[in-house]
Amino acid sequence: MKKIFATICFTLTIGSVFAQDPNFHIYLCIGQSNMEGAARIEAQDTVNIDARFKILEALDCPKLDRQKGHWYNAKPPLCRCDTRLSPADYFGRTMLENMPQNQSLGLVHVAVAGSKIEIFDKKKYKAYLDSSAKEKPWMIKMADSYGGSPYERLIEIARIAQKSGVIKGILLHQGESNTGDKTWPTQVKKIYDDILADLNIAPNSIPLIAGEVVGADQGGKCASHNEIIATLPQTIPNAVVVSSKGLAAAPDKLHFNSEGVREFGKRYAETLIQYSKK
Repeated sequence: MKKIFATICFTLTIGSVFAQDPNFHIYLCIGQSNMEGAARIEAQDTVNIDARFKILEALDCPKLDRQKGHWYNAKPPLCRCDTRLSPADYFGRTMLENMPQNQSLGLVHVAVAGSKIEIFDKKKYKAYLDSSAKEKPWMIKMADSYGGSPYERLIEIARIAQKSGVIKGILLHQGESNTGDKTWPTQVKKIYDDILADLNIAPNSIPLIAGEVVGADQGGKCASHNEIIATLPQTIPNAVVVSSKGLAAAPDKLHFNSEGVREFGKRYAETLIQYSKK
């Protein structure tokens, strides 16, 4: 009888420690360099960060005094230890400005610069990485920091996040490395479906917010891919596309500059808010 009572008490204690807070909204962030953070972090990006805005670290970052699997205040960088400013940053800030004070927001952020969407396919990723080893050794190193599989690390950290809050959506910025690939929407759908299944989230129940690449109006080198990104809602019912029109680009015309990234993050939030009202 004492053993049964002790087991009940232990179970209740564990349940209270890892209780899901419905007011803690979590978003998963995936993609390549623009999502990872390619723009310079400036002084204004490191101040006035709401204490309700959190990041769940996806790997150990001694220089940032962060450990994998722990929550921290969302001060950039939000992806790996040496990345830069991500649109996820100002997405979170803008969302919180429009959320009640009793609600908070957390991010799970896994992205790899220069990668095709295949890197997040749990079946294809290894073949893709193997074929890219000679051409992009730096990308392999980034993937290795996630234990070799960015997708599996995303799921691992997302499961930890689910102990604290509720996953509300997925932010995606990817496409430069798949420019012109008409199978891209179908590949994104498979990854979206896999994520929901592996996290025990009902199919098609949360939005996928996908941003355009640098636009033609800014001389974007991959701007033609925006036509393919625009078709994503035809493949994923809960997909919504965020316009990049007018967003300032870096000189390489592949990345957004710091000003553009800030505005892009705000647009991600504003687009989701408007979509949620439908």
